[in-house]
Amino acid sequence: MLMITNYTVDVLKDPFGILAGKRYEFKLDLDIPEDDELHSEHGIYARIILKVDEDQTSVVSNDLLERTTDRLLDFDMEAEEEEAAILFCKEHIPA
Repeated sequence: MLMITNYTVDVLKDPFGILAGKRYEFKLDLDIPEDDELHSEHGIYARIILKVDEDQTSVVSNDLLERTTDRLLDFDMEAEEEEAAILFCKEHIPA
Protein backbone atom coordinates (compact mmCIF):
# COMPACT_ATOMS: atom_id res chain seq x y z
CA MET A 1 0.00 0.00 0.00
CA LEU A 2 1.21 3.49 -0.89
CA MET A 3 1.88 5.68 2.16
CA ILE A 4 2.14 9.39 1.35
CA THR A 5 3.55 11.26 4.34
CA ASN A 6 3.71 14.77 2.87
CA TYR A 7 3.25 16.53 -0.44
CA THR A 8 3.81 19.78 -2.27
CA VAL A 9 2.18 21.04 -5.45
CA ASP A 10 3.38 23.81 -7.74
CA VAL A 11 1.84 25.32 -10.85
CA LEU A 12 4.33 25.07 -13.72
CA LYS A 13 4.45 28.27 -15.72
CA ASP A 14 4.36 28.35 -19.50
CA PRO A 15 6.26 31.57 -20.24
CA PHE A 16 5.52 31.41 -23.97
CA GLY A 17 1.84 30.43 -23.70
CA ILE A 18 2.19 27.60 -26.20
CA LEU A 19 1.01 24.67 -24.07
CA ALA A 20 -2.68 23.88 -23.77
CA GLY A 21 -4.07 23.62 -20.25
CA LYS A 22 -2.26 23.93 -16.93
CA ARG A 23 0.48 21.73 -15.55
CA TYR A 24 1.02 20.90 -11.90
CA GLU A 25 4.10 19.35 -10.34
CA PHE A 26 3.40 17.16 -7.32
CA LYS A 27 6.13 15.89 -5.02
CA LEU A 28 4.85 13.09 -2.81
CA ASP A 29 7.03 11.95 0.09
CA LEU A 30 6.66 8.18 0.36
CA ASP A 31 7.05 5.95 3.40
CA ILE A 32 8.86 2.87 2.04
CA PRO A 33 9.27 -0.13 4.39
CA GLU A 34 12.87 -1.17 5.13
CA ASP A 35 12.33 -4.61 3.62
CA ASP A 36 11.29 -3.11 0.24
CA GLU A 37 14.01 -3.04 -2.46
CA LEU A 38 13.05 0.60 -3.14
CA HIS A 39 13.85 1.68 0.43
CA SER A 40 16.58 4.28 0.86
CA GLU A 41 17.88 5.80 4.07
CA HIS A 42 17.81 9.13 2.23
CA GLY A 43 14.05 8.90 1.61
CA ILE A 44 12.07 8.50 -1.60
CA TYR A 45 9.60 10.79 -3.29
CA ALA A 46 7.45 10.62 -6.39
CA ARG A 47 7.40 13.54 -8.81
CA ILE A 48 4.20 13.57 -10.86
CA ILE A 49 3.37 16.16 -13.50
CA LEU A 50 -0.34 16.44 -14.30
CA LYS A 51 -1.85 18.27 -17.25
CA VAL A 52 -5.33 19.73 -16.72
CA ASP A 53 -7.09 20.96 -19.86
CA GLU A 54 -10.72 21.89 -19.28
CA ASP A 55 -12.27 18.67 -17.86
CA GLN A 56 -9.45 16.33 -18.97
CA THR A 57 -6.63 15.39 -16.60
CA SER A 58 -3.66 13.33 -17.73
CA VAL A 59 -0.22 12.33 -16.47
CA VAL A 60 2.70 13.95 -18.29
CA SER A 61 5.42 12.24 -16.26
CA ASN A 62 5.84 10.08 -13.19
CA ASP A 63 9.26 9.53 -11.59
CA LEU A 64 10.69 8.17 -8.35
CA LEU A 65 13.64 10.05 -6.86
CA GLU A 66 15.89 9.83 -3.84
CA ARG A 67 15.06 12.66 -1.44
CA THR A 68 18.48 14.07 -0.47
CA THR A 69 20.24 13.60 -3.81
CA ASP A 70 17.30 14.05 -6.25
CA ARG A 71 18.77 11.04 -8.06
CA LEU A 72 16.30 9.50 -10.51
CA LEU A 73 15.64 5.86 -9.56
CA ASP A 74 15.32 3.09 -12.11
CA PHE A 75 12.11 1.76 -10.53
CA ASP A 76 8.45 2.10 -11.35
CA MET A 77 5.57 2.04 -8.91
CA GLU A 78 3.31 -0.97 -9.05
CA ALA A 79 0.13 -0.32 -11.04
CA GLU A 80 -2.07 -0.03 -7.91
CA GLU A 81 0.41 2.35 -6.26
CA GLU A 82 0.62 4.49 -9.37
CA GLU A 83 -3.18 4.68 -9.60
CA ALA A 84 -3.39 5.67 -5.91
CA ALA A 85 -0.73 8.39 -6.34
CA ILE A 86 -2.43 9.82 -9.42
CA LEU A 87 -5.82 9.79 -7.70
CA PHE A 88 -4.25 11.58 -4.71
CA CYS A 89 -2.85 14.24 -7.06
CA LYS A 90 -6.16 14.70 -8.87
CA GLU A 91 -7.90 15.20 -5.50
CA HIS A 92 -5.33 17.85 -4.47
CA ILE A 93 -5.20 20.05 -7.58
CA PRO A 94 -5.32 23.67 -6.44
CA ALA A 95 -8.61 25.45 -7.13
